[in-house]
Amino acid sequence: MAGNKRVVAVLGPTNTGKTTYAIERMLAHRTGVIGLPLRLLAREVYDRIVKARGPSVVALVTGEERIVPPRTQYWVCTVEAMPQEMGADFVAIDEIQLCADPERGHVFTDRLLRARGLHETLFMGADTMRGTIAALVPGVDFMRRDRMSELIYAGQKKISRMKPRSAIVGFSVENVYAIAELIRRQKGGAAVVMGALSPRTRNAQVAMYQNGEVDYLVATDAIGMGLNLDVDHVAFSALSKFDGRRMRPLAPNELAQIAGRAGRGFKSGTFGTTGDAPALDDHVARAIMDHNFTPQNKINWRNHALQFRSIDRLIKTLEMPPEDERLVRARESDDLRALKALAQVDEVFARATDGASVRLLWDVCRIPDFRGISHAEHAGLLETIFNDLHQRGYIPDDWLARQIKRIDRTDGDIDALSKRLAFIRTWTYVAQRKGWTKDESHWRDTTRVVEDRLSDALHERLTQRFVDRRTSVLLRRLGQKEAMVADVNETGEVTVEGEFVGKLDGFRFRVDKGAGAAEDKTVKTAALQALAPQFHLRADRFYNAPDTEIDFTEQGGLMWGSAAVGKLTAGSDALKPQVEVFVDDIAGPEVAEKVKRRLQHFIDRKVAALFEPLLGLSKDDTLTGLARGFAFQLVENFGILPRAQVAEDVKALDQDARGALRKHGIRFGQFTIFMPLMLKPAPTRLRLVLWSLAKGLNEFPESPPPGLVTIPVEAEAPAGADTMSGYRNAGKRAIRIDMLERLADMLRAEDSRGGFEAKPDMLSITGMTLEQFADLMEGLGYKAEKDERTKVKPVDVVMPKDGSHDAMDPSADTVVPEKLDSDLPGDDAADKPIMDVAAEEPAGGIIETPSDETHPDDRTADVAQMPDDGIAPMADVASEEPEVNTNIPEVPAEEIPQGTAPDADVAGPEMETYYIFTWARSPRGNGGGNRRGGDRNQGQGKPRGKAAKGKGRKPGGDKGGKSQNFSARPPRKEKQIDPDNPFAAALMGLKDDK
Repeated sequence: MAGNKRVVAVLGPTNTGKTTYAIERMLAHRTGVIGLPLRLLAREVYDRIVKARGPSVVALVTGEERIVPPRTQYWVCTVEAMPQEMGADFVAIDEIQLCADPERGHVFTDRLLRARGLHETLFMGADTMRGTIAALVPGVDFMRRDRMSELIYAGQKKISRMKPRSAIVGFSVENVYAIAELIRRQKGGAAVVMGALSPRTRNAQVAMYQNGEVDYLVATDAIGMGLNLDVDHVAFSALSKFDGRRMRPLAPNELAQIAGRAGRGFKSGTFGTTGDAPALDDHVARAIMDHNFTPQNKINWRNHALQFRSIDRLIKTLEMPPEDERLVRARESDDLRALKALAQVDEVFARATDGASVRLLWDVCRIPDFRGISHAEHAGLLETIFNDLHQRGYIPDDWLARQIKRIDRTDGDIDALSKRLAFIRTWTYVAQRKGWTKDESHWRDTTRVVEDRLSDALHERLTQRFVDRRTSVLLRRLGQKEAMVADVNETGEVTVEGEFVGKLDGFRFRVDKGAGAAEDKTVKTAALQALAPQFHLRADRFYNAPDTEIDFTEQGGLMWGSAAVGKLTAGSDALKPQVEVFVDDIAGPEVAEKVKRRLQHFIDRKVAALFEPLLGLSKDDTLTGLARGFAFQLVENFGILPRAQVAEDVKALDQDARGALRKHGIRFGQFTIFMPLMLKPAPTRLRLVLWSLAKGLNEFPESPPPGLVTIPVEAEAPAGADTMSGYRNAGKRAIRIDMLERLADMLRAEDSRGGFEAKPDMLSITGMTLEQFADLMEGLGYKAEKDERTKVKPVDVVMPKDGSHDAMDPSADTVVPEKLDSDLPGDDAADKPIMDVAAEEPAGGIIETPSDETHPDDRTADVAQMPDDGIAPMADVASEEPEVNTNIPEVPAEEIPQGTAPDADVAGPEMETYYIFTWARSPRGNGGGNRRGGDRNQGQGKPRGKAAKGKGRKPGGDKGGKSQNFSARPPRKEKQIDPDNPFAAALMGLKDDK
């Protein structure tokens, strides 16, 4: 054991300034070396000395990093990397109590016994080492340093209740990550510090904590080794750890080393456990607070006097037992295990036959197993490196480049980056060894660049995963109880203190979807507090907004632009709906009331404008008796009444009552009594909403697209929805009620008993094919009989050979008829224009309003609507042209019978489909009703029209024959002149002149 002028053991608990004292003593000498337990702490001390003396005189030497300026005076090293016997004036070893560590203790013990400065030597550590140091180091002086602040046990506490500036300690990577994820969700985020991190990553994480970006730190027990952090509370998530061989409970002095990080300088700190760990025993907690622990009487030792004559001799000296009773032979370490494994390899054993080779092999075996994959794989890597060094004298550049290139990737998650960082540490260590590569400077720089790149990527991933800057900022401002600044842009995106927190949808705040449950609550609390003034400004803007910016949806929602601000609810009167607003509670009752008043004004004005005819009817005091009661029913049904429901009431109305009702635009149709103005799209849309509210429906039927004469029947629609939509169900489709009345006017002129065919005008106003029209008629109570017949074609005209065009010339071969038989089906379809239904007076005597008075979009819909099957409505049912047969035999004109096509014998007769419609009486005499899904209450009795006087053949007759009509149309009863008509007197005069 070497002696020196002064050896001092500076002992005491944490937060006594021992490391700071050692730095001051080293700088008081011309040269010095300080050994530290972690490269993280070595980097911290290096930065402090560089700041004091400059980088040109300070060296940093660790297993993976080597910065040695030419004029180095002060060496900052990890204990394993300390230069031996260099003759520095000052030598210091920090955390000397690690002599008892099962894995690294023998290295600290060797420095305790052999490392000495020329003028001064310091050992800094815990008081537990006093007896052992006194016994092993002759002439040592002891200096006791007391803790500068108090350390208090705070008991067990859940992580969710952990106060800011706390460090939670875990003893595995999985445990650290789980805690950090929990804190991110509940507290906004945490910095992560582990011994496996590179100094660059660790410093970035610590800086994030120290700068206040996050208020929590999650770390392994690495923070117990002298790292100076601004921590108020240390919490243990477990009280045991895996030491590389087994799970073992942490000793009180180990707990104290970690807990002592709480409270720096003269600021007191606290320690305790989380909800996942049991509370500390009273005697353990008291020992930590009083810094009273069992002395370390046994420390680990391994022989330093190694012999390299052979591998076996080296192993034997490494396993030599100690002579002092306080020294315990260290358990088999990774380097010794690797040496024994390589000794079994024949090639290695054959190469290591001399002292230089054995020494080289031992140096290779001391490469740390940073990767931690398996002992066998690590031994295989060491074998390759040793063989190259022994055979070539260096590691091949191309092989080393391939190893590094595989690692030089920054993609992947935290685990992938952590593994690559562990791998690059191996090659960084190799690059630091002198003489192992051709270009040491190149490979040191290369490995350092890759490590820095991976470190930055790992820091970024750790921050992305475990830090929510938004929540962290908001929580900090909430804790400081300061007014926060909120900003809402034109699209409603909300930022608080510059952090995006969500979106303002009307008067409700929507938290960003990326937030979790606990985070959602935090963000919403902070945002709503900051948004309170914004709600008032928005409410004022909404109150003064024009009605054109507000609208209602078909499900009763109320919208301000694209934002939902309320919904309609049923009121005491169907025409007076009420409003329920969507306003967050934080906005306050004043904002909610202002929004409610504005929405109520909007819907009241909307009802008054769209239902003006109906409201005028309800307020007409001149209506009395039955007329008033009938008007009340019409108002209750929003201006549309199926006639079947009020058939008796209609019969009871006299002409005066009807005239008074007609003045309000009421039309008494055969199927429906309605107000044509109420059939427009806008009133229909509102009518469906108000009717659905009155019925208490959960899902409201949607209004049909404007301009359609027929629409498909909704099988699942509630009863009455077709009527409120302005349609009447008939078969598979529903027809608009005003178009149905026009169709009824046409049907009155037909022989519904003897049977009739569909006219082109009927197909035109419905926009249907013949098959669709047949289904519609069956839905209205008619029977449709389908049949086929020969399609009659126009006669062929054979021109005379002399070119004469005189059809009456008796010398002509063929006579051209002046007029075709009008009874032939479809003979005038091509020449007759489509009937303008809106311009004709219906046969029933009631003057219909033009189509644009009911639906402004219906002027073309009546005749040009395309049915669902894509077939355009045809004016003539049988207007199809036969295919042209080009293979017609030539027949002399004089041999072709008149009225016969030249290809008649070749093509054969062409057939056409037609329907005969007759009124289908039901047994109860209610007109048949709708046998195919129509309205239950729509049976009206057949339309009044022609009556057959006798039994005759159906229109169309037998197949290919002419249709015959044996019925005589009775004289039409004169229409009575309405006494309210202003031209009544003139009309009576004209009648008398007849």
